[in-house]
Parts: sequence; C-alpha cells; structure tokens
Amino acid sequence: MSKPSQVAAFIGLGVMGYPMAGHLARNGFSVRVYNRTRTKAEQWLAEYGDAGLHVIADTPREAAIGADVTMLCVGNDDDVRSVVLGADGALAGLAAGTLLIDHTTASKTLAETLNAACAQANVGFLDAPVSGGQAGAENGALTVMMGGAAEHAAQAEAYIACYAKKQALLGPAGAGQLAKMVNQICIAGVVQGLAEGLHFAQQAGLDIDAVVDVISQGAAQSWQMVNRAPTMAKDEYEFGFAVDWMRKDLGIALDTGRDLNAKLPLTALVDQFYADVQAMDGGRWDTSSLLRRLRPRD
Repeated sequence: MSKPSQVAAFIGLGVMGYPMAGHLARNGFSVRVYNRTRTKAEQWLAEYGDAGLHVIADTPREAAIGADVTMLCVGNDDDVRSVVLGADGALAGLAAGTLLIDHTTASKTLAETLNAACAQANVGFLDAPVSGGQAGAENGALTVMMGGAAEHAAQAEAYIACYAKKQALLGPAGAGQLAKMVNQICIAGVVQGLAEGLHFAQQAGLDIDAVVDVISQGAAQSWQMVNRAPTMAKDEYEFGFAVDWMRKDLGIALDTGRDLNAKLPLTALVDQFYADVQAMDGGRWDTSSLLRRLRPRD
C-alpha cells in the first residue's frame, strides 16, 4: 500500500459520506469538505476536529483545489454531474495527476462520461460504489467495487482503506457500477425471501427469534438475516438503507439489464413490491420493510 499524501477532499456529507470523511480525518489527512447544506459541513468540522487542519469549501471546485484525491458520495446521476462538471464542479479544481473517486451508486454511462472528462484533464478517475450501509460507513467496514485503471486503483488504495474492509478493481470505467448492480440484484431477492420466511413463521405462530437463531446457523444464513431479522420481527424500519434509494438502484439495474439483454424477472418483481411500500408512505423505511407489506390487514 502506497503512503498517502496529506490532502483529501470529500464532497457529500450524507449518512455515508459524513463518516467516510471522518475516517479520513482520523487517519491523519487534511480533509477539505463540501456539502450542499453548509450546516452539515459545520457539524462535521465540529465533530472531527482541528479547524486549522480541515476546511469547509463553498463549492466543489474549491474543495478539490489542492487535494491529491477527491471523493464524492451523493444521491444520483444528476447530483454527480452537478458537483463534478461545470465552472464550480470538482473537475474544474483538480490538478493534473490527481484523482477523482465517485462513491455514488450511479449509472455505467455516467462513469464512462466522467472517465472521459477526467482523461482530457489528465486526472485519474474511479467509479467506486460502496456496500455495507450506514453501519459499514460508520465502522470503516465498507466494501468498495471499482472500475478504472490499475494505476488509479493503486493511487486510491491508502485512502479507501480508511473506511473499507475490502476494495477490488473489477475492470475498466463502469465496472464498479455494474458490480454494484449485481450487489443490489442479489440483495433484493434475499430480502424478499427473508420477508416471506418471517411472514410464514408469524402466521404459523412460531417464535421468530428462536427460529432465526437456528436457521441462521445453516444454509439459510445471510447478512440480512443476521442484521435485519430481529428488527423485522419487531416491525421496526425507521433506520437503514431507504426504500427510495433501493428503487433508484434497482431502476438503474433494470435499465442496464434491458440494454444487456439480461433477464431479471425477480428483480423487477421485488422492485414493484418496493413500490407498494412507497405507497404505504414507507419510502424512507429500511429495505427490510418488505415484511410490512405482507402483514395481514385489519
């Protein structure tokens, strides 16, 4: 792992970016942060430290000026464009030889567009979406799926290691986003299966905690079962990865699947189940709320 430089920029201090930038600060980097709502950046600075070492920028461009590596983690393709491109975008502030890392879950097409724009400016680029949720970000235990050049992945390694337990280069620009689509496709099916299993147990009058304790030691075990079954059994969903964001991710996967002639019938079905949850005013509920949809109506 190469020795990190001193200055990193982080754009987007949401539930993921806020702790990710914090891990950079705690690992000795001087961090330049930008967030659309400045009060969130001020909160971050108050929590993570030395105002002489860390800086709040007024624009993405200002954040990127002087940074060796600039990361961003925002909402969707349009948000990425707004903070990267244009006169006040991060790319306008990046010097030749520096690196832009996009941790947003976005489209393969956008990753390819940004890679081309960065190449024109002699700036490296990685599309590097993450998995592990808010808890993974807070605990520095994310998984990072990267697309781009090997030299840029090596340049990024020490930075990403501050908040990730696993990072892997999977191909050229866009490959990281494709891998994240695979991740979300797999999760959708697992969560639906878990919801149906717990619903069946409830209808049968079984002790859900006891059942999960047993089956989680066998072939049915999954991250979702271990981390979400207890709260699902209590009908608790006011936390975690929001249904609205999952539908955004599944929409990207389904659109890309059509382009690739990849058949995703289960993914399309679960996407519609999440639409049902949204119709129940559950757009901000955790994705495990698929069980709420199955609950018998009074």
